[in-house]
Amino acid sequence: MTYVRKGFGLRAEVQELLAADYTGHLVDLLTSRDYTLTAGDVTIRLAREFGFCYGVDRAVDYAYQTRAKFPDRRIFLVGEIIHNPHVNTRLDEMGIRFLLPTTLPDGRTGFDFSDVTAEDVVLIPAFGVTIGDFETLRALGCVLVDTTCGSVLNVWKRVDSYARDGLTALIHGKFYHEETRATASQVQKHAGGTYIVVRDMTEARIVCDYIEGRGDRAAFLERFAKAISPGFDPDRDLRRIGVANQTTMLARESLAIGEEVGRAMERAHGAEYRREHFRTFDTICSATQDRQDAIVELLREPLDVMLVIGGYNSSNTMSLAALCAEKVATYHVEDARCIDPERGTIRHKPVGAAGEAECAGWLSAPGPLRIGVTAGASTPNNKIGEAVALIFATRGIDAAAVA
Repeated sequence: MTYVRKGFGLRAEVQELLAADYTGHLVDLLTSRDYTLTAGDVTIRLAREFGFCYGVDRAVDYAYQTRAKFPDRRIFLVGEIIHNPHVNTRLDEMGIRFLLPTTLPDGRTGFDFSDVTAEDVVLIPAFGVTIGDFETLRALGCVLVDTTCGSVLNVWKRVDSYARDGLTALIHGKFYHEETRATASQVQKHAGGTYIVVRDMTEARIVCDYIEGRGDRAAFLERFAKAISPGFDPDRDLRRIGVANQTTMLARESLAIGEEVGRAMERAHGAEYRREHFRTFDTICSATQDRQDAIVELLREPLDVMLVIGGYNSSNTMSLAALCAEKVATYHVEDARCIDPERGTIRHKPVGAAGEAECAGWLSAPGPLRIGVTAGASTPNNKIGEAVALIFATRGIDAAAVA
């Protein structure tokens, strides 16, 4: 097996193609004008941290480098490189084959690597892969190009240390998310390693109730059936806990969950027990934190509408939308194509909703209007720029005149 984690030294060769695919003129204009553009009765305010983060930029760059390095070989990608439909579509157009989760012969949901041979190249996405999937790919002897984000690796190290020291890893995340599945699998490095995944504070409080002796074992195991390690025993495995999180969750909730679980441990067993048998660390990635902080800052201004751009399955984008929705009318769109200037409508995913909704007249209020814009860490600048242009167009303003 050939294992590559630092690219192929082809950044210069693919830079022009990357720039053509993902650079946005209007975004460059916004940043050069103090993140503000005004035309007619519309002012656009762009959050000061937005879009591609370092880890996403690196993953996409390595995917392009891999195609350039192996123009004639089959290249497979485990899942999606990042959660952005435009980026993944572009990789598909480049001939990169996507291995999507499926039902395996044993009934589990996972990736089928039966078509991969030693002659092939396999890209590991920014989210990483489970230990089991990595070992399967290594045994195949293919070329492995690992784009796992460094922030994700830091969480893995934390979870590994918990399992090594006999603590259950309590992970704030989505049990079905690629990153969380990969993170949870790190406990497998140690015999008897255990984990439990909680989606939000509601689920965390169910865990806290059990720690304090108020839970029903059968109900607990049913509730968390898909979110616990095999053989998980809440009576045994909730006595020593280390808290970690999916790197793209809402930071303040992750911190609050850690504190809530710690207090439950203390109420159940005492302060000294908590000090010895409980750990928590903020493992939200810096880019996620920076984008959330930038939104908090922007929301201090008077805004009429907030537009959040990014994949509907992008956790960091959903966290941004949730923050915005607390303060102002918020529209989370997957892509600029969700905005229809001619009809004056927008297709968007309301916070907490399962699917899209369509809203008419979302920008029909009398002017002037101040519209905030941000984007998840997997959204390229050109898609942000396209959305800004369509905001202006919805108000009858030609974006070309803005320049």
